[in-house]
Amino acid sequence: MTRIRLFIVLVLAIGAGGVFAFATYNYVQKIPAKTVTIPTKAVVVAAEDLEVGAEITQGDVRVIEWPASAAPSTAISDPKEVVGRGLVMPMIQNEPFLEMKLASKEAGAGLPPAIPPGLRAVSVKVNEVIGVAGYVLPGTRVDVVATVNPGQSQGDMTSKVILTNVQVLAAGTKLDRNGGEDKPMPVNVVTLLVDPEQSERLTLASTEGKIQLALRNPLDQEAPATRGVKPAMLMGLAATTPRAAARPRKPAAAVAPALPTVEIIRGDQRAQVVVQELK
Repeated sequence: MTRIRLFIVLVLAIGAGGVFAFATYNYVQKIPAKTVTIPTKAVVVAAEDLEVGAEITQGDVRVIEWPASAAPSTAISDPKEVVGRGLVMPMIQNEPFLEMKLASKEAGAGLPPAIPPGLRAVSVKVNEVIGVAGYVLPGTRVDVVATVNPGQSQGDMTSKVILTNVQVLAAGTKLDRNGGEDKPMPVNVVTLLVDPEQSERLTLASTEGKIQLALRNPLDQEAPATRGVKPAMLMGLAATTPRAAARPRKPAAAVAPALPTVEIIRGDQRAQVVVQELK
């Protein structure tokens, strides 16, 4: 009898708990959900990665809702203000368009609008070695090392840093004509941003010798002066100068052998007397 009572109590407890749980579930489901709205702002962003000098088309832009509190103050909201203009700085996908990254509406597209006043864009041919294995990209900074032979002797060849902290404006591949064959071949080209004097030095170095680009940290603004290095210095040998021809020496005059002498003391007088050898 006791077991039957315990069983009945257990069934009633389980039933009451189930009813309470079901009622609680229905109550929670009927509570209206609270929604929090964040103010947003329409921002025009890049639909894909874009290079310097690219002309913005309708397919290059898209509009997204950006949190108003986090949107850049100079962000553009109307795509019409972007389409047809040129880029003066590279952009990545979903990056907002800013006025500082765009050329003026009158400047058009291409590389010229990206050149600041007073500077020039000079392109040089490079390969995987000269271009630091492809790490020379737009926006990076490099030093230019030139190897030139100013004289006729092989020992006059000198390597020296001629330009420091130069900005790379563009880097890519173009088609060039091979000397004897009329076939286009890909050539890697790097465009550097230099002033007129630097452009003269860069052009002369690339024409008269070989150049090498040295990638540098953009935070490093120092430009240490270097003396350059020659083959003899590279091997740890000091530069030698031709010695003057050895002059013939005159024979030294024969010196007669010293004869034996005897000192004679007479009172307070002293005298040196040469002893003659008896023959």
